[in-house]
Amino acid sequence: MNKITVIGSGSVGATISYTLTVMGVASEIVMIDINHEKALGEALDIRQGVPFCNPTLVYAGTYEDAKDSDIVIITSGVARKPGQSRLDLAQTNVNILKSVAQEIVKYAPDATYLIVSNPVDVLTYVFCKTTGIPEERVIGSGTILDTARLRARVAEYYSVNQKNVHAYILGEHGDSAFVPWSIANISNVPIEQYSKALLTQKNFPEFKRDEVEDYVRKSGARVIERKGATYYAVSMSVCHVCKCLLSGIDTTLTVSTMLHGEYGIDDVCLSLLTVVGNKGAHSKILLPLNDEEIASLHKSAESLKAVIKSIEF
Repeated sequence: MNKITVIGSGSVGATISYTLTVMGVASEIVMIDINHEKALGEALDIRQGVPFCNPTLVYAGTYEDAKDSDIVIITSGVARKPGQSRLDLAQTNVNILKSVAQEIVKYAPDATYLIVSNPVDVLTYVFCKTTGIPEERVIGSGTILDTARLRARVAEYYSVNQKNVHAYILGEHGDSAFVPWSIANISNVPIEQYSKALLTQKNFPEFKRDEVEDYVRKSGARVIERKGATYYAVSMSVCHVCKCLLSGIDTTLTVSTMLHGEYGIDDVCLSLLTVVGNKGAHSKILLPLNDEEIASLHKSAESLKAVIKSIEF
């Protein structure tokens, strides 16, 4: 029996609830929104399709209904508008998060909290600092989606299964994120050597790091520009984190957690490769980054610290 509460029934929250149901991740899903009618409608719509999925109890509730949740997913906040950066949302969504946190922690003090709202690194930091929930149980969705976009793009270059691409986006979920290319590979072959390593030669396009990084960095904005919001890919990535949290086997993910001296960085939340399992985000993996990549990580941390200093919480 796994119980997950999803706070926020907008496009992201509703799609997460739907995806959790289709994937059979939870046996009970509580949907909470300040607009209770919206939550009722979304829950009813999902519930009526449950006969085609694993048995799942899906309903709209109140904070009190979150009692005994294994995971609480927070998606509430103002959505990013076309042309707006994630950091522009900071103060508004910090205020919303604080009001949500005050209520939810009362009823689900033992849950693992998964922060999805943007700017996710800033909100994860605020949640850690203001709630008293142990840090291993406060996780930001971080760069898991950015990493998926990176792997998808590299896989397209070489017509290879995305699961064979081992590459990461680290740092902020935003403009200062970066790719540590020194460790990126396809089945242990450095990415730019992959085409030469194939015994059967194929005509692949020239691999361009700048193009790939630009694709990843602008993907979210492009989706927002074209359809108004991003919610499918982020929902799939969040549901994958939930599966990992409920599993008995640890998984490594680029989620956002509090740093305590890793790579010389302290007192900020950003994404490193992190071990996630049924004990939460309980360890980090220090990848063998080169000096340039460590400098990029520091730059990302400073960018986030500047925003944190500018907000009230």
